[in-house]
Amino acid sequence: MNLYKKQSYNTKARKYILEYLKEHKDVTVSAADIIMHLKSLDITVDQATVYRCLNRLVGDEMLLKFTQSGDKATVYQYKEPCRSCDEHIHIKCVKCGRLMHLECEFMRDIKQHLETEHGFTLMCSGSILYGICDKCK
Repeated sequence: MNLYKKQSYNTKARKYILEYLKEHKDVTVSAADIIMHLKSLDITVDQATVYRCLNRLVGDEMLLKFTQSGDKATVYQYKEPCRSCDEHIHIKCVKCGRLMHLECEFMRDIKQHLETEHGFTLMCSGSILYGICDKCK
């Protein structure tokens, strides 16, 4: 049984792209990363197909899509079927690219503080705080 809400047609390109994303689910990847990987496997998929597939996977809620503020580059991360990323903030290591989900009580306290004390509703979807992880220090 598929845990995703929506079903989408499967193509070979989609299959290869999804496999790559699942294998790299702890980091964000760009369309260029995916294209290079497919080329290394001698799989020919044009750039438009990759972007179309990524957009469909985002629409099907199978991927998270982030636009990096500095260079406006878009990166993607595979989303586990049962995980809701609208309820927590993300942290990303600027050295290794690992993206982690902050699902701790502390973040709930911050959200509540912002709402109560400042009348500000924090929108966690697509949020990323950048820093250096413990493995890269």
